[in-house]
Amino acid sequence: MTPQRVSLITLGVADLAASKAFYAALGWVEHGSQPGVAFYQMQGQVLSLFGIAALAEDQGRKGADLGRGAVTLAQCFATEAEVDAAFALALASGAKALKSPEKVFWGGYSGYYADPDGHVWEVAFNPFWTLSDTGAVTM
Repeated sequence: MTPQRVSLITLGVADLAASKAFYAALGWVEHGSQPGVAFYQMQGQVLSLFGIAALAEDQGRKGADLGRGAVTLAQCFATEAEVDAAFALALASGAKALKSPEKVFWGGYSGYYADPDGHVWEVAFNPFWTLSDTGAVTM
């Protein structure tokens, strides 16, 4: 049986230096990076940034157009004010606003932005989930 988990999320990026600068502006700290790839330790997972052409080649699809924006990555926060602050920081760091944070149909509060490579991030407050001090979510 395959365990129900995600260990590593890799984002294909056009300009690794620019993407690293964007995530640094958000306060993210690289950990154990190597030439051509950047790693960020998260709560039990790792996010990596990898040149998009190199990523296609690594997948065995050299020259493929991998596309962007079909997946949403999300960060949950303890309050609506924290969502607003995270959204503002992302925009100040170079993100593009997609939808400003607002109350949503499911009873929470959320907004969306795209990083410099078009990867979509949601920032949200969900009153129905428990959020630990470290940001871990319990449904």
